[in-house]
Amino acid sequence: MFCAGSGRPLIVVPGVQGRWEWIRPALDQLGTRCRTISYSLCGDFGSQRRYDPSRGFESYLDQLDEVFEATGTARAAVCGISYGGFIALRYAATRPDRVASLILSSSPSPGWMPTAIQQAYITSPWRGTPKFVLTSPLRLWPEITTAFPTPAARLGFLARHGLRVAAAPMHPGMMAGRIREQQTIDFRPDCDRVQSPALIVTGDPGLDRIVPVESTMRYLDLLPNAVHARIPGTGHLGLVTKPGLFARAVGDFVAATV
Repeated sequence: MFCAGSGRPLIVVPGVQGRWEWIRPALDQLGTRCRTISYSLCGDFGSQRRYDPSRGFESYLDQLDEVFEATGTARAAVCGISYGGFIALRYAATRPDRVASLILSSSPSPGWMPTAIQQAYITSPWRGTPKFVLTSPLRLWPEITTAFPTPAARLGFLARHGLRVAAAPMHPGMMAGRIREQQTIDFRPDCDRVQSPALIVTGDPGLDRIVPVESTMRYLDLLPNAVHARIPGTGHLGLVTKPGLFARAVGDFVAATV
């Protein structure tokens, strides 16, 4: 578990890879602005908590309950990163007393469908992982070249992020299972139940090759109290390519709503 900083509490739910370590630059920056907490999703190597098939998606809500309790947090802003947005959304819909505000960063909206490339990985996650990992820099290259102006800066980022990923390995089977499960759940009723103010964070249209910006932007219509913040020069990786800008947008929102 990650816990740093002081002041207003913010709990960050990681993306489909499940590891908080992958977003460490953003967490470090957020920790200078508020009490920032994050963790690894249940079922992953670093979570020390198994995923309960009998509970299904509710396992992630049970785990978030435990995070609140373990950190002595009664009420907080909850931020979902990408797939983690589904967890944060349902938590805000079902635990309004605990969620002061909701942040969804590059999160797919209800009805999102994986691309053909993503679907191939979901179908054979363990066999497809080497190719998926090796081709990721190519898919993300337009965003990386926009965020970093020089070849040295781009390679430096790839090296640093690669080390974070290697030190906190993902669980391909769990990742694929999360997407398969998400495809069976209708999250639209959850949007109607959210009472807290919401911040929708995206990068620039066209640069997010993982979750289209237009999908994330749908939350502005689905959530009654939602506002938008764009991290310029980024796509899906803005919280690690430009963590200072990400932390400023999120930190200012937390300060105003918690």
